Amino acid sequence: MAKSIKQESTLFHKHKLPTTRYQGSKYKLREWIKHSLEKLNFETAIDAFSGTSSIGYTLKEMGKEVYSNDRLPFNFQVGKSLIENSSEKITDEDFNDIIQKHTDYNYLSFIEDTFHDIYYTDEENVWLDIVSQNIYQVKNEYKKAMLYWALYQSCISKRPYNLFHRKNLYVRTSDVKRNFGNKTTWDKPFVEHFHKFVKEINNSVFDNGKNNKSFCGDIVDLEIKADLVYIDTPYIPKTGTLTIYGEFYHFLDGLTNYYNWKNEIDYNSKHKRLIPNYSIWEDKKNISSGFEQLIEKFQNSIIVISYREDGIPSIEEISEILRKYNKKVHIETVDYKYVLSKKQDSKEVLIIAQ
Repeated sequence: MAKSIKQESTLFHKHKLPTTRYQGSKYKLREWIKHSLEKLNFETAIDAFSGTSSIGYTLKEMGKEVYSNDRLPFNFQVGKSLIENSSEKITDEDFNDIIQKHTDYNYLSFIEDTFHDIYYTDEENVWLDIVSQNIYQVKNEYKKAMLYWALYQSCISKRPYNLFHRKNLYVRTSDVKRNFGNKTTWDKPFVEHFHKFVKEINNSVFDNGKNNKSFCGDIVDLEIKADLVYIDTPYIPKTGTLTIYGEFYHFLDGLTNYYNWKNEIDYNSKHKRLIPNYSIWEDKKNISSGFEQLIEKFQNSIIVISYREDGIPSIEEISEILRKYNKKVHIETVDYKYVLSKKQDSKEVLIIAQ
């Protein structure tokens, strides 16, 4: 299926951050956050829990040297494509090579064999097997990351709730009236989604003249310093459900590590999630200790924390830890409701400590 992506590349003038359906993304808040960041004096910045890289990308647009970090491998690839990459783009030849099944390669059928009737149709699973393995073979690290980004977004687009938290292909395929979702989007062929997102990631590329880097690991172990550290940890609400990103997006991590995927799955789970890894940021009892470690580590930097008013620990508890390290704390707030949140009057908070 030959598709052309040359027109958008040829007409490329102004870079643009792609939209995303990622849970908890700060995409819609980036202008508000940018307004606060512009008041601060810094040249280098760490996006410590980068996720979609929306804020890391905003920092890059501001001309800062950006170090993005996330412990999830698929988010590392997102950072690689949006933050570290400054010039590489996907060509028509690249795209058409990735979507083809090559006769000289012995493809595995892991997704087809393992995820039948869980997330996608059999035909879609076969396509994912082929494309995942083709991307894995790409030598250019930035093109590989961009192709992964386009694949992740394609997978999310075809999922009810845009998540992988349960076995629910039937929500897509059942012939019933729905009051949510978009069946047309769900049923659009993978290759069309993939083509669209390749164009989007191509149009995100720009060079800000800085040596930006993407990392994958626990931020406490990251051996790097910066003038400013932006922190957007997984959010633990006082009431309600904790967002566990590894649980919600495990399928994307699996795609990223295709050839070892089989060794990382919790086969007792109906939706074939990955075996959970402990994170202090998802532990109500110990998350305060996580903030203490992080603030101590970056006590010589400006610290900016994205938060919500009803989180654990409380804003005042976090502020007290910051003051313990001789920080002057300033709080900014804005009314904001996340798409899947049931709370109607929530406020997004920026804790700024200098």
